[in-house]
Amino acid sequence: MDKVWLSRYPKDVPAEINPDEYTSLVDMFEKSVHKYADQPAFINMGSVMTFRKLEERSRAFAAYLQNELKLKKGDRVALMMPNLLQYPIALFGVLRAGMVAVNVNPLYTPRELEHQLNDSGAAAIVIVSNFASTLEEVVDNTPVKHVILTNLGEQLPRAKGTIVNFVVKYVKKMVPKYDLPHATSMRNALRKGRRMQYIKPFIESEDLAFLQYTGGTTGVAKGAMLTHRNMIANVMQAKGAYGPVLTEGRELIVTALPLYHVFALTVNCLLFIEMGGRNLLITNPRDIPGFIKELQKYPFTAITGVNTLFNALVNNEDFHELDFSNLRLAVGGGMAVQRAVAEKWQQHTGCYLLEGYGLTECSPLVAAYPHDLTSYNGSIGLPVPSTEVRMIDDEGNVLTNDQVGELQVRGPQVMKGYWNRAEATKDMICEDGWVSTGDIVKFDDEGFLHIVDRKKDMILVSGFNVYPNEIEDVVALHGKVLEVAAVGKPHPTSGEVVRICVVKRDPSLTKDELVAHCRKHLTGYKIPRIVEFRDDLPKTNVGKILRRELRDEYKAEENA
Repeated sequence: MDKVWLSRYPKDVPAEINPDEYTSLVDMFEKSVHKYADQPAFINMGSVMTFRKLEERSRAFAAYLQNELKLKKGDRVALMMPNLLQYPIALFGVLRAGMVAVNVNPLYTPRELEHQLNDSGAAAIVIVSNFASTLEEVVDNTPVKHVILTNLGEQLPRAKGTIVNFVVKYVKKMVPKYDLPHATSMRNALRKGRRMQYIKPFIESEDLAFLQYTGGTTGVAKGAMLTHRNMIANVMQAKGAYGPVLTEGRELIVTALPLYHVFALTVNCLLFIEMGGRNLLITNPRDIPGFIKELQKYPFTAITGVNTLFNALVNNEDFHELDFSNLRLAVGGGMAVQRAVAEKWQQHTGCYLLEGYGLTECSPLVAAYPHDLTSYNGSIGLPVPSTEVRMIDDEGNVLTNDQVGELQVRGPQVMKGYWNRAEATKDMICEDGWVSTGDIVKFDDEGFLHIVDRKKDMILVSGFNVYPNEIEDVVALHGKVLEVAAVGKPHPTSGEVVRICVVKRDPSLTKDELVAHCRKHLTGYKIPRIVEFRDDLPKTNVGKILRRELRDEYKAEENA
């Protein structure tokens, strides 16, 4: 590891971790559930599941997969659900059976779901009934032989679960009609599994644990092959970065990001299982008032999210009334954390918002804001322990730290490759193990990494590179702006001009006012030439703004 990073690392953060701390995620899980048996592991809708109950239920589910469904080690099992108690039960059941978990976004369209099930070769799927109608449309065109259905309230106490399921289905009408005649309920699977023998398979560190799909916003979704060792390494890297501010067996982390997203999977679920912490699962984080009511009930000590989630919270008056005296760790990832949001978060909570950076292909954590920083510096921090980084130009030449180039990463968290995509793997990972991120970065004088932007999102104005993150950061500083996205628009003379799409916080905001604000902070060619006000911006299910959709809209308008 570079000596400049070592000199800047907090003294309690290790330079290296041991990726072989555990032989597998199952080994890690079994040691934690034994050590923390009667402590809460997951909380959802007011119901608590202890580590002991998680062990018992996941063992029953593993036994069901092995005996009733006759699935074998290495078979793929898809999980398609939001944050519910059923998710960790199914997840650790799959892993304990030696199988591979395939996380699926519950909001997928039938086309997207069909692609992922076919590409992964999933033999079974665990799915919430709210999304069963989507599966019904495509299941016969996939290799899925077994469908395990669950309802939102299934793991809640019977009376409460019955009420939740009734309201969801008949009052809110959130369960479209479906016909999956051969499906079984998760409740039935667990009941049967309790009477069956669980046979622990021999799992090696290089065995696959997850097929984590990525690239759906930039092309055909590809399955990143993440091994048990990859994930253990990243858990230990996250622990190295954030562990010094956490106490084993005593933390409660707010999990609003869905656990099928690799950031929450590693940093919330797996890390806090290893540390004996509690996960407060938020099923619908878009319901900000409901989310805040949940936060009022628990003395939470940590929280993760994306910039848009933190932004929504700091702009809610009820959020300001919460008790933040126990909060020690707040981590933003998935997209750039804007200065305005970071500063408001610190002002209201007294806790600094630490930006983390990663990608699915790296399990995902690559860099983290040091926990001892006391102010926003616009960086994504330093490489996490046992991680090497470098920059290259378009020809693959390694650049010096005073230049700007594409970030490459090497470390024990780097994926095995893409599932059944040898060429895509070769394009992504060099023979010597360096993975290309597609992100343009620079280093500052202290060795902090700064994301300049995604390679594909760069705007070219009269030969000058304009990076949308910079424009968005400036626009977001304006007090009347709630959200913003910057994209390029073709121009006959300059090639492209900057176009911004803005959601107002204050209805009085005008285009002229916003442009005048930008002139104070940006050089001439970076100033937005087109300002468009919108009611909302397109986002992924975890809240990441989709610039690609905006660009596609404009292309369609021009071709109309």
